[in-house]
Amino acid sequence: MAPLNISLKGKTAIVTGGTKNLGASTVKELARLEANLVIHYHSDSEKLNGENLKQEIKDQYGVGSIVVKGDLSIEEDAENLFKQAKDKFGSVDIAINNAGKVLKKPIGEISTKEYDQLFDINTKASFQFLKYAYKYLADNGSIVFLVTSLLAAYTPFYGLYQGAKAPVEYFAKTASKELHDRGINVNSVAPGPMDTPFLYGQETKESVEFFKTQGLGNRLTKVEDIVPIIRFLVTEGKWITGQTIYASGGFTAH
Repeated sequence: MAPLNISLKGKTAIVTGGTKNLGASTVKELARLEANLVIHYHSDSEKLNGENLKQEIKDQYGVGSIVVKGDLSIEEDAENLFKQAKDKFGSVDIAINNAGKVLKKPIGEISTKEYDQLFDINTKASFQFLKYAYKYLADNGSIVFLVTSLLAAYTPFYGLYQGAKAPVEYFAKTASKELHDRGINVNSVAPGPMDTPFLYGQETKESVEFFKTQGLGNRLTKVEDIVPIIRFLVTEGKWITGQTIYASGGFTAH
């Protein structure tokens, strides 16, 4: 739990991929601190989750929120996300890009379509998100990107995913310099293999068990391990900027 004197009341946070897993938990934590929330989703199948989450945080914390659909690799959708946030709440203070797509496959077997999909969702969408954060984010705000601890791994089969996430780290570093005069901190958080469906769709039972042996306490990274780090970076940890924080339980070190 955050210290009792921390509050985001009057602030507005955008969380992409905010309807499930880490995104939804981040939404709930920022709502607990009384922020207004803009809950982004990509696919129609996620809409109901978003509406239910909107009602949940209203009932539990009394905060306002909106649910916004968008393909952030499309420039108009990326800007619309920020524009709706500002139109509804008057400002955008926190921007958290949690959306992503993973693929585990040898490079020689990857299709051009798969390449385009991974770079659209992980790289291009992050670029568009950041571009419009520059335009709409209030001074003294915060930007957080979710990347992956695989950026520090020497491993087969994840090359395309690593390649699509690696630029995001450098987008964030550059932005931290370009936005520092406005008091905006920009960071990336790199979780280890996480106990969510995002991991299990790519892995075998055996590979999951191996990942557990590499983590502190012989377990996977949990959503609950990552949410406090995100919260810290947008509250009392705002002096941290330009960093990639590896939170992998020792799965990788950088």
